[in-house]
Amino acid sequence: MEKQKYYITTAIAYTSGKPHIGNTYEIVLADSVARYKRMQGYDVYFQTGTDEHGEKIQQKAEAAGITPQQYVDNVAGQIKNIWDIMNTTYDRFVRTTDKAHEEKIQKIFNKLYNQGDIYKGSYEGMYCTPCESFFTESQLVDGKCPDCGRDVHKAKEEAYFFKLSKYADRLEKYINEHPDFIQPPARKNEMINNFIKPGLSDLCVTRSSFNWGIPVTFDPKHVVYVWIDALSNYITNIGYDPDGNHSDEYKKYWPCDLHLIGKDIVRFHTIYWPILLMALGEPLPKQVFGHPWLIMSDGKMSKSKGNVIYADDLVELFGVDAVRYFVLHEIPFANDGIISYELIIERINSELANILGNLVNRTITMSRKYFDGKVSRGKAADIDRELSYLALKTPGLVQEHMDNMHIADAIDDIFALLRRANKYIDETEPWILGREDGDHERLREVLYNLIEAIRFAAVLLKPFMPDTSKAIHDQLNIDDGGLCSLKEFGFIKDGHMLGENKILFARIDTPKMLKEIEERNAAKAPAKPEKPKEEQIKIDDFAKISLRAAKVLSCEPLKNSDKLLILQVDNGFETKQVLSGIAQSYKPEELVGKTVALVDNLAPAKLRGETSEGMLLAADTESGVKVLFLDDEIPAGSKIR
Repeated sequence: MEKQKYYITTAIAYTSGKPHIGNTYEIVLADSVARYKRMQGYDVYFQTGTDEHGEKIQQKAEAAGITPQQYVDNVAGQIKNIWDIMNTTYDRFVRTTDKAHEEKIQKIFNKLYNQGDIYKGSYEGMYCTPCESFFTESQLVDGKCPDCGRDVHKAKEEAYFFKLSKYADRLEKYINEHPDFIQPPARKNEMINNFIKPGLSDLCVTRSSFNWGIPVTFDPKHVVYVWIDALSNYITNIGYDPDGNHSDEYKKYWPCDLHLIGKDIVRFHTIYWPILLMALGEPLPKQVFGHPWLIMSDGKMSKSKGNVIYADDLVELFGVDAVRYFVLHEIPFANDGIISYELIIERINSELANILGNLVNRTITMSRKYFDGKVSRGKAADIDRELSYLALKTPGLVQEHMDNMHIADAIDDIFALLRRANKYIDETEPWILGREDGDHERLREVLYNLIEAIRFAAVLLKPFMPDTSKAIHDQLNIDDGGLCSLKEFGFIKDGHMLGENKILFARIDTPKMLKEIEERNAAKAPAKPEKPKEEQIKIDDFAKISLRAAKVLSCEPLKNSDKLLILQVDNGFETKQVLSGIAQSYKPEELVGKTVALVDNLAPAKLRGETSEGMLLAADTESGVKVLFLDDEIPAGSKIR
């Protein structure tokens, strides 16, 4: 009998930098689902990968002095390495710079254009460079990007547009007729009420202000934008063909059973992506699940806050399965989870070392002490039934929660069984039964029941803690019998010999570990550069410099120069022309309207045939030149002192 297929994807990680533990949560979550589905007998196809085009990548590559391809090759390697460190079992790691993907994107674009779903126009709006998104003024939140909270700037450029509006009614109808399409339900309500009902604007799907992307074949100054490029990876890499000559793999696995994505990109996957599929005449994915985030107690992780935690560092400290357990258990179904080193240690000590590790260790230790590790049935009692009943019930509870993406609850079900087994030890007191004058037949049954309960837990833990599951099976000296072995409580036969007991999770000395972490983080922190020796000046020297607030009136690149911008600035008294070597860090439109600090009494100088009558204050950083902007409420001409 042919296995039922199950196709699961993660969002493809953007190659702007190394992913932190919050980013890593998604791949571990997807892996737990994929592993569980395999245990259920499904033919699972699990895809992940990297999104590698865009303006931000081009800028980062330029700042690093390397090509964009070299940059993404490096970061994609880092991402793949972390996915592998986390013991994830993906079937394909896709990259949007793969030649086959790029060729299919060009064909998809041409198909949509030829059938009238893409047209040429121009876009003017507020643009967020990190998100690579245009917004209207009304969409901004406190004047900043509604998605990432960063500054935006006015931009206008020629572009091609995709007719979202043409398919809006059809999409809304589909969502309403398929209540499980968007999960959790709150995400569905948000998409309909905040985006679809107010009316969908047509979507900008090309850019012409940078060139790191897939060129439009018939208009190569344009590159295909992320919404077609990145989103289409889910079909291009399993053999979708715009001409209809789909691969057997595509015919088998599409439509996707589950797109697992972060809650911040639900709009792209539940509006842009399904409309794109409608335009292509392809079936929609069965479900898009927008998972919550793993955040620090002081808010979302960011390099600027200095609170970033990386998965490989955590694995080095605590081990793979401990990290997998923490991230899967700490994030509820629809609410963000909190991460801290203290909380990780607490979970390891109280749950992994105590509830799980201690149970396995003392059960096998007692079996070897009293019966040389030989397992057999003995004298039963009424109290045994509660443990066996819960063990037999737990697989069904886990399945129900896994089917509904309540992963943390599924893990809680398993640990409820482990807690009951620990209580069973306290109730039966095997150390008393094991005395010379004790009831050894009763002890045989007690230990047998404990070993069976542990076996149930070991099988069910496999999707979440695969190495730990195997380690327990090794100590029990049995093969993993899979979910089908959990249909009976009594799978292990009389006379079975247990293996050697080993500590699964050692308790952590919290103060000692926190001190070690502090020292490690301090050692990894970039060393402060030594301040260069500079000639000291007197106050009279400084007083000669006139620093004033100035408003940038206009800005444009200087002809025949790739470094200089030519600016017209208002110093409160007159308009001055200033040339500044910041063209590689700023686009002209990012500066217009900004208030800057101007060295106002600098003697005029000729640069490339143009007169410069001042100098902008700026800082040299690792990521490039950063202009010192002033509060826009400071009037032009204000003296800076």
